[in-house]
Amino acid sequence: MTHSPLKVLVVGLGQMGKSHAMAYHTHPGFEVVGLVNRSTPALPEALAAYPLRSDFSAALAEFKPDLVSIATHTNTHADYAVAAIEAGAHVFVEKPLAATVEDARRVVAAAEAHQRKLVVGYILRHHPSWLKLIEEARALGGPYVFRMNLNQQSSGAAWDIHRAIMQTTSPIVDCGVHYVDVMCQITDAKPIEVRGMGVQLAQGLPQGMYNYGHFQVLFDDGGVGWYEAGWGPMMSETAFFVKDVISPNGAVSIVMQEGAASADINAHTQTSRIRVHHAALDASNQPARADDWLDMQGEPDHQGLCDREQDFVYRAITEDMDLTRHMSDAVTSLHICLAADESVRSGRPVTL
Repeated sequence: MTHSPLKVLVVGLGQMGKSHAMAYHTHPGFEVVGLVNRSTPALPEALAAYPLRSDFSAALAEFKPDLVSIATHTNTHADYAVAAIEAGAHVFVEKPLAATVEDARRVVAAAEAHQRKLVVGYILRHHPSWLKLIEEARALGGPYVFRMNLNQQSSGAAWDIHRAIMQTTSPIVDCGVHYVDVMCQITDAKPIEVRGMGVQLAQGLPQGMYNYGHFQVLFDDGGVGWYEAGWGPMMSETAFFVKDVISPNGAVSIVMQEGAASADINAHTQTSRIRVHHAALDASNQPARADDWLDMQGEPDHQGLCDREQDFVYRAITEDMDLTRHMSDAVTSLHICLAADESVRSGRPVTL
């Protein structure tokens, strides 16, 4: 069955917004009808000819899109998404889904009430290596210990982007939702408590905001997860990327390429190799089998992942996919990270 191209309005043209716009531009199933940004952005040549507006509500009424792609600051996500859904559009929204759990649930409720598709920008869900990590970890069986971080030694334009994000959202929320989502796809246990800590290492941040934080999440089967995120010119390049899952039966780890730098956006997703360790011992108490090394060369780069993600959006709409679990997972991962943020600020554990 052939479909007419889906008309897309792209809202927010920062780093991720431009990448998504390029994905729509090159996908035969989409037609970009307009771009929205509060200021005039520097655009690649491929996007320069599209109509550019500064007012979201006016653009929504003018272009009447089938899909609205939202990559603005987190505190605008919920209102923009609900407005788009109520106008009859499907929605792709960058993570985090919203600034509060209540707002996230409000967006999901709107999507369900109006029977519109809502896809949240968990880009790792479209990455073949991360899908393999999840598959191998689930095969080991829980309870699990999750050890994950993503620290970035940022300067120049990257530090400007990070400081802009931290006007509303801490690093452990902005990045943490990705990796908590991975934890929740691996374990079937329910999260029950979160404990967070954070430190402001940079000048000029809003009152109460911190550019380094980490948290622990406890699951009802006894498993635990740890996540750490720090942004800024003071961050260390040592062990900035740890993606490790441990169970009674062994461990699955992403092994980074030697010499990778935390500021390289492709290094945030590319895995190089996955190491699968087996805990079983032989009669002489030595490992019964060698570790497995899974070669992940040739995996997609950042733009390639955005292309895959927007192809999923296209299929979700045209194939009428059931996104119930997708939406509930987005709310759960946000709930855990916001609880971590609350714990940082209160100095107390938060029960979920």
